[in-house]
Amino acid sequence: MMTFLQKAYPVILLSMLLAVASLILSQPAQARDPFVFDSIDGGTLSLDDWKGQPVLVVNTASRCGFTRQYDELQALYDRYRDQGLVVLAVPSNDFRQELASNEDVAEFCEVNFGLDIPMTTITHVKGDKAHPFFAWLAQAEGFTPGWNFNKVLIAPDGSVAGTFGSPVKPLSGQITSRIEAMLAKG
Repeated sequence: MMTFLQKAYPVILLSMLLAVASLILSQPAQARDPFVFDSIDGGTLSLDDWKGQPVLVVNTASRCGFTRQYDELQALYDRYRDQGLVVLAVPSNDFRQELASNEDVAEFCEVNFGLDIPMTTITHVKGDKAHPFFAWLAQAEGFTPGWNFNKVLIAPDGSVAGTFGSPVKPLSGQITSRIEAMLAKG
């Protein structure tokens, strides 16, 4: 004959496992896993290097109707960089609007926009070949760039503070108000 504890053991164990799983799943998704990109200038760019800072990650392209947003990305970076904001441009040819080589992209951005924001090499942002950051973003947040110049704002704690489509300009209040709120907490 089984004692009460022997009968209740499976229920107690299951309850404990569910409680632990609930705690784990209730934690906000973090973009501070060791997501490392290749830099267009050589070397690497790691989100881990920007712990404690807001980071705006933008998938970009040189031959897109939204390419003029580079001016606002640079202006946003210039406005808030001394307070800790990082703007990371991630060139991608997933929508068939990027130049053929990393060298061409770097030259285009420097000559036409005078960019000095951190920039990755040409990177996949969707599908089976997506960079681990974008694969994580799709899985954890349900967000995959639908076009060029989609924006992802990462909070200083590594959580996703917002995602923005192509039409949302970098200097829009939707983005700057969130950045300013994060920097004020700084």
